[in-house]
Amino acid sequence: MKRLLTSAIALALGIAAGTAHAADKVTLQLKWVTQAQFAGYYVALDKGFYKDAGLDVTIKAGGPDIAPAQVIAGGGADVVLDWMPSALASREKGLSLVNIAQPFKSSGMMLTCRKDSGIKAPEDFRGKTLGVWFYGNEYPFLSWMSSLGIPTDGSDNGVTVLKQGFNVDPILQGQADCVSTMTYNEYWQIIDAGLSADDLVVFKYEDQGVATLEDGMYVLEDNLADAAFADKMVRFVAASMRGWKYAEDNSDEAAGIVLDNDASGAQTEKHQKRMMGEIAKLTAGSNGALDPADYERTVATLMGGGSDPVITKMPSGAWTHAITDAALK
Repeated sequence: MKRLLTSAIALALGIAAGTAHAADKVTLQLKWVTQAQFAGYYVALDKGFYKDAGLDVTIKAGGPDIAPAQVIAGGGADVVLDWMPSALASREKGLSLVNIAQPFKSSGMMLTCRKDSGIKAPEDFRGKTLGVWFYGNEYPFLSWMSSLGIPTDGSDNGVTVLKQGFNVDPILQGQADCVSTMTYNEYWQIIDAGLSADDLVVFKYEDQGVATLEDGMYVLEDNLADAAFADKMVRFVAASMRGWKYAEDNSDEAAGIVLDNDASGAQTEKHQKRMMGEIAKLTAGSNGALDPADYERTVATLMGGGSDPVITKMPSGAWTHAITDAALK
């Protein structure tokens, strides 16, 4: 596959050197709703970085009921943003997703619990109700519980899993003892709703040794064999990473650009500025190229889930440096 990709990209770059690009259309499917989590892409669109690269990019917002893997499988996007657990699980099931770039170096995923639930450590989860995102977001949680030997079947010795939606109401209304949160988003929604940090116990996946890669760029393997598509992805990744670095260096401006693109009007300036500051901590240290050690750590976590691992065999061909090698040189 690597030889095929290299040949396709070399051909594409040779064509690009001799002819001017028309505005090639690229559709990007986000992992979630419009927010600073995706600032780099909105900045690249707003500042004309995609246009400079000869691209006409459409950004499609996601949501709690949108699975990027399903969107790309149905032809609704050229490239999707997804968490690696979801992407690798999809690949094992037959959808040939390939990671072409990894802007996020660190994980922002947490489980946030009410202190009055009596939870002080992971072993205290037994018998509790935990809010979990689905549509591919559940895999890191399931892998963690499996590694702890805690069933997710609602038994007294296990946990009851509550399908968590767009908000953090379950923890605010006492429907769940813990809910899934991100360092840059839902945790602060809980704080803004009136609970203080002293009312909460937070378990960061990074600290629990089960952190997995988030928000990578994925395409279908067969598409990469096409020289024109590979060339579009080289330019898309280069322009996107230009957008990410601009967003890191100009966080308040980047938050404003995100707000300008929020058709729902649901986001606030305070929240997006705070989110952008937290997001910059997760993208720091990445130039967009996937670190093989981070990939191997993610795979080990997903395969190490006891009797019910997220993936059952070592993936093959699930990532490539061919695009970033050309985009970042």
